[in-house]
Parts: sequence; structure tokens; C-alpha cells
Amino acid sequence: MAEYPAKVYLNGKILNSEDAKISVFDRGFVFGDGVYEALVYVNGKLMFEEAHFKRLNEGLEKTQIHFDSSTLCKEISRLLVESGLEHEDCLVYLQITRGIAPRKHSFPFNSTPTVMMYAKSMDLPGINPIHAKVITVPDQRWLRCDIKMTSLIGNVMANNIAHSQGAYEAVLVRDGRITEGSHSNIFFVKDRIVYTHPANEYILNGITRKVAIEMCNKLDIEVKFEAILENNISDMDEAFLSGTTTQIASISQIDDHIFYTNNQTGTITKQLQEVYCELKK
Repeated sequence: MAEYPAKVYLNGKILNSEDAKISVFDRGFVFGDGVYEALVYVNGKLMFEEAHFKRLNEGLEKTQIHFDSSTLCKEISRLLVESGLEHEDCLVYLQITRGIAPRKHSFPFNSTPTVMMYAKSMDLPGINPIHAKVITVPDQRWLRCDIKMTSLIGNVMANNIAHSQGAYEAVLVRDGRITEGSHSNIFFVKDRIVYTHPANEYILNGITRKVAIEMCNKLDIEVKFEAILENNISDMDEAFLSGTTTQIASISQIDDHIFYTNNQTGTITKQLQEVYCELKK
């Protein structure tokens, strides 16, 4: 049980993780019918808490799951205390499904959502030290990737391909264009201009992605919301990933194209890593 959290919050109760159970008829289990968020708790605060809950509420609205997420703020604090993590850096995961109902594709409007959360100790370095090797994989997901949903089989399969080939991440390609990573967003740099896919239905508009864009604006680094063609990867000067636990991660190689050797980091990537590190203090 070392890799599992000690405590789980389930529908208002905080239980030992081995005692936390859900019904086999929960639509989250049967259909993956739910949404989730993952936050990091660093130096005694939830990073970008307001932005995460805003996105959670947007996901609940888009999926028509009726739940008042504002009730969870104080519950997270209670969970951290009972988990003995109020003074440690950790990951906080929360998930809301449509709840228990007879198996039927159309969903009931009167079901009670199932709410699950846990906190788990996590060591987040000041700057992510990885120099990631990533591979491209066809983006075969559905057309509402903007919803942070629990139905992640497309992302799971893509990420597993990457891991089976010794890569850190799978970078997804739709119609010849780079969309995002299987569990991160991706940016490219050319002539000191940062490029990233527009925030539409083809990507999840990551919280750290938004922060990276804000940092670029403050550093007077131009950002263009344009998808990079897979065939143009070799023309780029730098590339990096962003994500809640990924933070800002340098990419050293995509498929056969090598950006850097000897653990080097691009100039723009390094600037953003340093500014992001300051935000955690």
C-alpha cells in the first residue's frame, strides 16, 4: 500500500484507503462518467486553487453533473489534516462522478454525485530536472478533449506506447498537427516566439499552460496560438511540456529529432522554469 494514499475522502467521510468502496453501478465505474482535478499543495497552499476549481465547475457544467464544488475547499483542508499532510508538499486528487444509477447510456438527472478525494505526499523539485524524450502518436481521442474527464482510455493507451518505448510522454498528432501530450500540454519555440495549440475542443487547456502563457506575457515573449505541423518539428529551436506535476519540463528529443544533448535546456524554457519556481515560494 506504500504507493496508495493513507486516507480517502468519500462522500463526506474520510476513511482508511482500504475501506473506501463504491458501488459497481456507479456511472464513474461503468461509463467513466465523471470529471476530475489534480492540484499540488506546496509550502502550505494549493497552487492555482481558484483556476483549478473554475475548470472543475466548467467540466461539471459541460457534462451536466449537478454538484456544488465550493463545499470541497474546507473538506480538502480536513483531508490534509487527517492524512497528516498539512505540513508536507503533496498531490491532491479529486473526482466527481454522476453517481449510482441502473446501467443505461442516457443519464438520470436525479442521481447523487459520488465525490472522492485523496492527498498523497509528493516531492516537487524547484525546477523539473528531466530532459524529456517524447514520441509522436496519432491522436485518436474523441472531440471534447477540453473536458477534464475520467474517461481517459485514449490518453492511457498513447502514454503506454510512449513508456513501452522508453519515452517520457506521447505527443499527440491530429490531421498532421501537434495537439498536446497524453498528460501534459506542449509548447514549441522558434526565433524566440512561443507556439502552442489554440485552446479549443482538441486540447485540455491546462492550468500550468495558462500560467506559462502569462509568464511569457510578463517576460515580453511573444506567444502565437498556432498548432505546429508534425513535419515542421525539426524546424523548431526548443520544445517544452507543462502540467500540474510536470511543471515546466524541457524536451530534449521528439522521435528522431534531437533538440539538445548533454542535458542542455533551451533559453526560453529555462527562463520559464526559473519564473515558475518563484511562484511556488
